[in-house]
Amino acid sequence: MTAALAVSGITRHFFGVAALGGVEFAVPAGSITGLIGPNGAGKSTLLNVVSGLLKPDGGEVRFMGEAVTGAAPHRLAARGLTRTFQVARGFPKMSVFQHLMLYGPRQPGERLLQAPMWGAAARRREAELAERAWSIARRLRLSHVIDAPVTALSGGQKKLVEIGRTLMAEPRMILLDEPMAGVNPTLTAEIAAHLQALNAEGITLCLVEHDMALIRQLCGHVVVMAQGRTLVTGSFDEVVANTEVQEAYLGRRH
Repeated sequence: MTAALAVSGITRHFFGVAALGGVEFAVPAGSITGLIGPNGAGKSTLLNVVSGLLKPDGGEVRFMGEAVTGAAPHRLAARGLTRTFQVARGFPKMSVFQHLMLYGPRQPGERLLQAPMWGAAARRREAELAERAWSIARRLRLSHVIDAPVTALSGGQKKLVEIGRTLMAEPRMILLDEPMAGVNPTLTAEIAAHLQALNAEGITLCLVEHDMALIRQLCGHVVVMAQGRTLVTGSFDEVVANTEVQEAYLGRRH
């Protein structure tokens, strides 16, 4: 198995309390991997560590075979590792189009020394990114709201904008933190179809989700966390049949 992402011995403490106590697993390249576990298992904290928002106290993160432990989020995005957030983020006064453009890579005009020399190359790059933003908006069925502020969108549309922003960064792998949370069933099915299509195009996905039906539908590989540690990995059927997993979710019988 070739791993797109491998975490080894990841620890993280908050005020002396261990949120992550030695997490270890690998995400196979080209897979949709589900990251599941009861509330408080450390899933979102782990995504924050992997994506560079938090630095681990110990352990190693490797992306596409290279050590990236503690790398800044923008440097990870430049390597092709991007993420979405459980609560959709954005700038209230900016439109959907502006949000997508903000995440376009290799923009000459964003560099201090190049900005005053806004030349033909920079204008061409801006035009390329604008076309990519429109293409992503059409793909995600957001073209009819592309000029609307994000505050005017539904919860599901905001989740789609989150996905769109990651696509603007030309990802090789996307970490998704509950992309269907709070979304109506129709749009949930639409988002699931988008994720399957992206994976079919070669993008590796790691998905945090509490809906087990969606995990069964989407994920060929599942990682279960509990109490800040990796509990078990395997196929969906293998992990749900595991007694440790059942105890973590349902409690131990006495």
